[in-house]
Amino acid sequence: MLAFLTGLGLASAAGLNAYIPILVVGLLARYGEVVVLPPEFAWMGNGWAIALLGLLLAAEVVLDKVPLVDSVNDAVQTFIRPAAGGAVMAASTAADRIDQAIGTSTSLLAQQPWIGWLLGIGTALLVHGTKTAVRPVANLGTAGTAAPVLSTTEDVFSLGLSVVAILAPLLGVILVVVLLAVAVRLLVRARRRRGRQGRTWAVRWR
Repeated sequence: MLAFLTGLGLASAAGLNAYIPILVVGLLARYGEVVVLPPEFAWMGNGWAIALLGLLLAAEVVLDKVPLVDSVNDAVQTFIRPAAGGAVMAASTAADRIDQAIGTSTSLLAQQPWIGWLLGIGTALLVHGTKTAVRPVANLGTAGTAAPVLSTTEDVFSLGLSVVAILAPLLGVILVVVLLAVAVRLLVRARRRRGRQGRTWAVRWR
């Protein structure tokens, strides 16, 4: 159960930023004892993989803070973020399979690895879709000034969620629920603001 909650939190973090959760997992596995990666996911802790992910993260951090460019980046990330979410969820369930092998886990996710991939992809895609819907509306409503603020908030949240998902999985799930609730609230408020502005312009042209 904890492996599932950890994977869910990491996949949600990947929906905001594909590289942060994998980097967190890789760094903790390489330089600490908190994370032990299954053999098939040992590449996450490889030095070259960490360096490459660091470069991709740097590019993502810059591009995601530029209005209009952020929407293009989100379109490209439609394929990358779900894949990252599937990888981190599958890594969590693979760790659960190790527990199963020594008799400490009998979960369905441990027995059926493909379920972890699908759940991770779906979770990351849901978060990514929400982010992709919120960003253009917020940019239009604020003349682009919201982009760097939202991007920074998303990056910090992705990092915090990744760490919490590993150390306190249940709290991580709570943070995911809060994230989605806030995103939906921002989207609704932004669309209402646009609606009021549209009515104002209509009145002026009469």
